[in-house]
Amino acid sequence: MSRVGVETEIKIPAVDLDAVREALARLCATAVHPQAREVNLLLDTDDGRLQGAGTVLRLRRYGRHHILTFKGPAVYRGPIKERPEHEVEIEDTEKMLEILNQLGLRVVARYEKDREMWLVDEISVVLDHTPMGDFVEVEGPWERLPAAVRWLGLDLSTAVRGSYLSLWREHRSHRQEMNLPVDMVFSK
Repeated sequence: MSRVGVETEIKIPAVDLDAVREALARLCATAVHPQAREVNLLLDTDDGRLQGAGTVLRLRRYGRHHILTFKGPAVYRGPIKERPEHEVEIEDTEKMLEILNQLGLRVVARYEKDREMWLVDEISVVLDHTPMGDFVEVEGPWERLPAAVRWLGLDLSTAVRGSYLSLWREHRSHRQEMNLPVDMVFSK
């Protein structure tokens, strides 16, 4: 998270993650987490109350970490997305899922990515390999994000809005002949 309780980020499709890694090395960035498979489960009520409010409740397993996240509605300042975010590390994703099911919440979507995390100054840089391609997310104080994108050799004008799931839906709609799964998951 960029600030306590607020996520501020730019998401950019990346042609070459190795070039971004080279830029991070030049910037003396610190590797925070090596690449690991991340599995995300989005939950909602049967009537879609959370999605209808523009909010997200997510269970994430990333390496040995299990995280429950609530995200409030997103607001955009140009390519920069900002939204309330509250996270707590939990001991067991499956047990938390059982609890949430008892409260009337169900898994409505699943998505996966291979993610690695870096830190340079106050800026968090994540490199994501997904079933639809590679992306770089840059998080930190909103006023510093455009410069950080340039440091990484990325083009701010290529930033995309939306979540991975909304981008996946769009990706699928343009490739109907491929019969891609509804969830953004790697083929086994």
